[in-house]
Parts: sequence; C-alpha cells; structure tokens
Amino acid sequence: MIAMDESSRVGPLLSGPERDQLESWLDFYRSTLLLKCAGLSVEQLSTRAVPSSDLTLLGLLRHMTFVEQVWFEKVFAGRDIDDYYKCDDDRDADFHDLSSSSLDDVVQLFSTACSTSRALSNGRDLDEMALVVSRGRQVDLRWIFVHMIEEYARHCGHADLLRELIDGTTGY
Repeated sequence: MIAMDESSRVGPLLSGPERDQLESWLDFYRSTLLLKCAGLSVEQLSTRAVPSSDLTLLGLLRHMTFVEQVWFEKVFAGRDIDDYYKCDDDRDADFHDLSSSSLDDVVQLFSTACSTSRALSNGRDLDEMALVVSRGRQVDLRWIFVHMIEEYARHCGHADLLRELIDGTTGY
C-alpha cells in the first residue's frame, strides 16, 4: 500500500514567479496522483472502472512514470531511457500486465522518475529548447512543464473517478 495522506501534499503557489508556479503545480499533481492511490491494495489499484477501458490507478501511476521519463529525460535532456513498462508489441504496456512489477517497485520507479525530472530541469531556463524533436515538435522546457501539468491534470481526473468507484472516496 502507498502510505500518504493529504497533509503531506503541498498546494500549488497562487502567485509568484512563473517558474516557481509551474514547478509547484507539477509537484501538486504528482502528489495528487499518489494520494489517489494511497491506502489501496494492489487488487484495488488494478481495478478497471469499466470492462472496455484499460484505465486503472496502478496503470496511471506506471504511465506517468513513463511520461516523466519521455519528456524530461529523453526529449529535454536527450538521454536514452530504460522504459520500464513498454514492449515492442504493446504500445500501452504500462496499462497492461499490472503484475509484472511489485507495488513498491512501481512507486519507487515513479519517485525516481520525478526526482530525475526535477534534477534535469533544475536551474535550466524555461526558454531552453529540448535536445530531441518529438513527433515533429521542437519544444522548450516551458512547454514541457505546461504539457506535464496538463497530462497530470487529465489523469488525476481519471483517478478521481476510479477512486470513487473503488471505495467511494472523493475529494482532494
């Protein structure tokens, strides 16, 4: 189980420099996703809301680990990444085969990916261009921050619904 409560989540800044606000919103959503998963068993985290959807809380956590790696490590820093959940014949493997890694490993990989993202962007100018063109787009670090906030916000909305269906918990 993921041990976390709302008191350990720091809210985003409501004013201040752009960089500080972007970082605080991204960290807010990172911790929100963990909070949505907190206190649930692996079975609950692997529960699908509807049979036709692959979305699960555990899958979302694995997916966001991959997204962190892609945008900060691969695209921004130009590094090769050790893609923990992808496989050649399954583009969405992060949502499938949920038993391939222990929950502790999933949480550790997510934490490591977030820490690496912070380290790679720390002290870098928001106007700095990413080293890798992705899907025909050359983006700057500001775009990556905004995109990551959007990606987390969308998936935290999914997590809201999943959590409510699992145990009725709403909010945060």
